[in-house]
Amino acid sequence: MSAPLTIRLHPADNVVVARMDILPGTTVEGEVAAATRVPPGHKILTRAVKKGEPLRKYNQIIGFATEDLERGAHIHTHNCVMGDFERDYAFCADAHPTDYITPQATFQGYRRADGRAATRNYIGIVTTVNCSAATSRMIAKRIEPLLAQFPNIDGVVPLTHGGGCGMASSGLEMDVLRRTLAGYTRHPNMAAVVVLGLGCETNQISGLMTAEGLKEGPKLIPMAIQDEGGVSKTVMRATGFLKELLPEANDVKREPIPASELILALQCGGSDGYSGISANPALGAAVDLLVRHGGTAVLSETPEIYGAEHLLTRRAASREVGEKLIARIRWWEEYTRRNGNEMNNNPSPGNKAGGLTTILEKSLGAVAKGGTTNLVAVYEYAEPVSAKGFVYMDTPGYDPVSATGQVAGGANMICFTTGRGSAYGCKPAPSLKLATNTPLFVHQEDDMDFNCGTIIDGTETIAAAGERFFRLILETASGRKTKSEEFGYGEDEFAPWMLGATM
Repeated sequence: MSAPLTIRLHPADNVVVARMDILPGTTVEGEVAAATRVPPGHKILTRAVKKGEPLRKYNQIIGFATEDLERGAHIHTHNCVMGDFERDYAFCADAHPTDYITPQATFQGYRRADGRAATRNYIGIVTTVNCSAATSRMIAKRIEPLLAQFPNIDGVVPLTHGGGCGMASSGLEMDVLRRTLAGYTRHPNMAAVVVLGLGCETNQISGLMTAEGLKEGPKLIPMAIQDEGGVSKTVMRATGFLKELLPEANDVKREPIPASELILALQCGGSDGYSGISANPALGAAVDLLVRHGGTAVLSETPEIYGAEHLLTRRAASREVGEKLIARIRWWEEYTRRNGNEMNNNPSPGNKAGGLTTILEKSLGAVAKGGTTNLVAVYEYAEPVSAKGFVYMDTPGYDPVSATGQVAGGANMICFTTGRGSAYGCKPAPSLKLATNTPLFVHQEDDMDFNCGTIIDGTETIAAAGERFFRLILETASGRKTKSEEFGYGEDEFAPWMLGATM
């Protein structure tokens, strides 16, 4: 039996979602017929509404009608807009005890000397300033040919960025940059790190090391180009240090480690009308399994939970946790206001082409990545994540900046859903891409790791897809390469959040 032409997400909804391209006059539900052509992932009205009445999906308001609309209308940006309405935060109303699973699942990971668990084994070159970016790449190019002799080292990662100078020497922006750089420097997936500066920049190596409690040692080597006598001498000296470290860095062996030591970063990019129906809830089902095994999952992208934050505050383990999330929402409202922007400046053109109409609709689908367990902690950007369970980190919605903060916080794997085809890597953390629909999975098979289109096709349940993806998480943590790792990309996506003025 073939799947219905449309997807109804809740009995109270007044829209359904097209599974495929629907032509005018096609009956989609009961006596409802499409009034015009409706592309895949887009919405069709099933009950007439008056101008100003709410349009509902997921049994939640996604916008308001701009005119009187008859059933069968294609609902999109031409007739659905944002509007103000009250949201009930109902702190902790849906919090409930976690049903833990024993015995815990395990993966084959690396156990570091300090006890932390790693999923990969990289050499890192962390730059303090853009002025040392080219030199970091030269060092990496010298080391990469040697790695054929050291099969347990996954690569050399030069982490470059556009900041570090032309900025205030103290304050929030410097704190965030240093926190981010330190997070990568001490990341368990790094076997050894060179911290590379120019020498005269605002973000001095000594200031970074002191502020973040980093200690020079055989596996953490600070270097400044000006102190070394220029680029050539810096490259030679850094290459010499790293050559000596390669045998020790290679001397690692994977061993069974509980899944409770996994920290997943949850991302969605290039979202479409299926994201909140297939890939995001499937990832959410896998997150529930991970949390039940004692692990941690980090939801982020504050501008892309805007309008759906009440679904998270209801799951807060305490009122304090819920209020901390709302405080970050209020900070963003002020932040966008003073920069001449607004939180409603979303979705992107690609999101809209894929069927998303308002930020409310996008956010309601995005929070599904977080599953159903309690929200146990809220972190600021790049803060070290220490809590077990489902947590939130405040980040921008821009994927590279958001994921950079999550990895700096300790995430040792990224799970990235996409409906339009985001190609994304994030060294030193492996990045799994989940396609929302089968045509995308087939079309970009070299980039997509997992097909959630089976849910749209009607051949698999969300729970079954989530369990299947959970197994892939464990396999990937154990060393199975992701598509982005096979291609070798993932270093250019390092993008610390630059909050302040460039001077």
